[in-house]
Amino acid sequence: MNSRDQSKIKPGLVGSGGFTLIELLVVMVIIGLLASLVGPKLFGHVDKARQKDAQAQIELLGQALDLYRLEQHKYPTTEEGLQAVRPYLKKDIPKDPWDNNFVYKAPGDHGEYDLMSYGADKTEGGEGNNQDVVSWKPLE
Repeated sequence: MNSRDQSKIKPGLVGSGGFTLIELLVVMVIIGLLASLVGPKLFGHVDKARQKDAQAQIELLGQALDLYRLEQHKYPTTEEGLQAVRPYLKKDIPKDPWDNNFVYKAPGDHGEYDLMSYGADKTEGGEGNNQDVVSWKPLE
């Protein structure tokens, strides 16, 4: 190396081309702490979005049931189920956001029909993420 090339090298930068192991560990700990704070809040919003999606699907199925009633002068029976409204939907009968079938009952306990999703726990009742989404009342 000639003297001209040596003048381009700045003192103090030789050998400092990367991060130390300690610096990398500190950054990883900080990222882990941030993820532990943000993660639960993010997943709470995902659960609420699934419930709102189920409510929207119930409303669309309710519209198909109303169209069926206009043409047939009655709602489908529990035995006929939601398959009876298939011709009134653009796509196949959807499953709820937890990949279960919607529960349909006619005549219903809360009106001419009851339409519901049992939520994440897949059983009747529950609170929070396990709350049932039903056609006769809005989400709480």
